[in-house]
Amino acid sequence: MKKVMVCGCGVQGSTICRKLDEEPNIEQIICADHDLAAAEAVCRLMKKGIPVQVDASDLEAVKKAAEGCELLVNVMPLNFGANMLKAAMDLGCSYQDLAACENIPECMDVDEYDRWIAGIRYMYEEYGKVFAENNATAIIGTGSAPGIMSVMARRCVNELDECDTINMMVYEGVEAKRFLPFWWSTDVALADMQEDAYALEEGKLIRTKPFSRKILRKWPEYDMQPVMLCEHAHDEPVYVGFNSEKYFKGCKNAYFKYGGLGIQFSEPLYRAGLLGWKEEEVDGQKVIPHDLILKHIPNAPKDPEEIRKIIEEGVVSDDGAFVVEAYGKKDGKDVMVELHLQAPGLIESYQKARMTGEMYLTGQGAFLYTKLLVNDMIDQKGLISSDMLSDKQVEQYIRWAEELGITYTIEVKEGVLPVDLKG
Repeated sequence: MKKVMVCGCGVQGSTICRKLDEEPNIEQIICADHDLAAAEAVCRLMKKGIPVQVDASDLEAVKKAAEGCELLVNVMPLNFGANMLKAAMDLGCSYQDLAACENIPECMDVDEYDRWIAGIRYMYEEYGKVFAENNATAIIGTGSAPGIMSVMARRCVNELDECDTINMMVYEGVEAKRFLPFWWSTDVALADMQEDAYALEEGKLIRTKPFSRKILRKWPEYDMQPVMLCEHAHDEPVYVGFNSEKYFKGCKNAYFKYGGLGIQFSEPLYRAGLLGWKEEEVDGQKVIPHDLILKHIPNAPKDPEEIRKIIEEGVVSDDGAFVVEAYGKKDGKDVMVELHLQAPGLIESYQKARMTGEMYLTGQGAFLYTKLLVNDMIDQKGLISSDMLSDKQVEQYIRWAEELGITYTIEVKEGVLPVDLKG
C-alpha cells in the first residue's frame, strides 16, 4: 500500500486527489495546500485523504508533509516547482508535475528570456541523474495540454515513417451565464496569456508573440464554420524540440495554437497592457495591472455543489475542440494525420463525476499519469516529460482514457503537405 502527497488542492489537484482515493493500492493521500480549508474541502469527498496546510515556498515544510510518500504530485503554480522538485529529490521519492517549473536555481544566471528552456534542459540532464540514482521517476507536463496532448501527438506520429510538422490545437467554447472567463487557475491562465509563446521551426526553438500568427480551421465540432486560433505559451513545441529524433521521427516544426473564449477575453487586456507585472502609478496609487485584473476574475469552480448551481443558472455553450495534425511521409507518400479528441463537456462531466469539463479532461488526464506511476507501470528512471512514454505506456494511457469516455478519431489523408502555420 502506497502513500502519495498532492500539493495544491485547486481545480486539478482536487480531481487527482479524488481519483487516487479510488485506487486500491493507495493507503493514504496527503492533500496539501496553503489554504487548509481547500484541503479539508476535498478530503470531505474522500475516504483516504488527510488535509495538511503547507507553505510551498518552505522547502522543509514540504519535505515534512511528504515524509514517507512514494510520490509527490505538484499541482502548484510554476514558481513553486523548484522547491517541489528539490523536496522529491531529497526524499528520494518519485515526482509528477502538471507543468514544468521555472527559475531552476542552477539556471538563474541565464538571461530571463531563455531561462525556462535552459531549465527544461537542466532538469532532463542533471535532475534526471538524481532521480535515477534514487531509483525514482519524475514526469513533467502531465495535464491535458501538455499531457493528453503529448500522448495524442505520439499517437499521430506513430502513423508516419517520418514526421515534418506537428500542429497541436485547443479551442475552448464552454461558457456559462455566470461570468467565468477561465475554468482552470486564473493566475496560470493570465500568466500564459501575456508570455511570449514557443515554436519549433526548422529544428530550432523560437519565441513568438502572444495572440499572433492567427490561423483558421473548419472542424466538425463547429459544423465546419471557421474558428480562429493563435500562438500561445505552452510546453509542447519545446518538448518536441528536445525529443524530436527519439520520439517524433525527426520532426522539424512544432506549434501550439489556442483559441476560444479565454483568448477572446484576454487579447484586449493584453493589448491594453493590463496583463503585465510591472508596477504603475495611477492617480497617485501604485498598482500592478496583472494583480488588479486577477482580483476581479472569479476562481474556477471545483466544489460539486457550486458546479451544479452554475449549470442550473444556465449554460450558453458547452463545446470545444482538441486537435492534432501531423504531416510527414508514409510509404514514400506525403500524408497528414488528423486526430480529434472527444471528451465530456461541462454538463456531461458533472453528470458522470460531479466535475467541470476542465476538471474531467485535465485533472483526470493528469491522474492517468499518476495511475501509471502508482501501479509501477513506469520503468524509466530519471526525469522525463509527458511525451517520453514508451509505445506500450501510450497504449495503456489511451485504454484508461477510453474507459473515462475520453476517446479520439484519427484519419490519414494522402497527398497533403504542411500548410503555413506561421499565420
